[in-house]
Amino acid sequence: MAHRREHRRPAQPGTPYAEALAAFGERVRLVAPDQWDAPTPCTDWSVRDLVNHLTGEQLWVPELLMGSTVSEVGGRFDGDVLGADPAAAWAAAAEAARAAFEVPGATDLTVHLSFGDASAQYYLDQLTTDAVVHTWDLAEGIGHRTRLPAGLAEFALGEMAGYGDLSGSGLFDPPLPVPDDADPQTRLLALAGRRDRP
Repeated sequence: MAHRREHRRPAQPGTPYAEALAAFGERVRLVAPDQWDAPTPCTDWSVRDLVNHLTGEQLWVPELLMGSTVSEVGGRFDGDVLGADPAAAWAAAAEAARAAFEVPGATDLTVHLSFGDASAQYYLDQLTTDAVVHTWDLAEGIGHRTRLPAGLAEFALGEMAGYGDLSGSGLFDPPLPVPDDADPQTRLLALAGRRDRP
């Protein structure tokens, strides 16, 4: 979700990053051996592609929090990062990323992202939001209807509402209309161009 906007929420503890990683990891562990090539709501991404994307994002975290630039990391995390055991690769990357953000002062740092410098708090919130939306995508890909934890859906909805129309990124379809009384998960998915199953 490499999309820049003004990050209006002040840096503060409480971003549910660890919970988002855990929710995605729970679905990774549910992937059956014959489901890695199954399609997902993400256009052109299989289940394996989706897990590879999220795993790659977490691999970047320790590097960027240590001050590395995109050019310094280069292509180290390009291509397949899952190897023969995707669930183990995900778990290791997620744990290292979670630990990196738990270092005191980590969210006060500046990170060098592909579109320019940003606060680590912005980066953390973006990663969390991406993990929440893709948790639903992964569950759909493996045929598990999912209710996202309410706190995660509400957090990601608050973030996504400030991003505007993300369909130009190529990762999301245009936003969908929803009733005024729609719950946070339905509203979140609609902002990402997804329709929750009844």
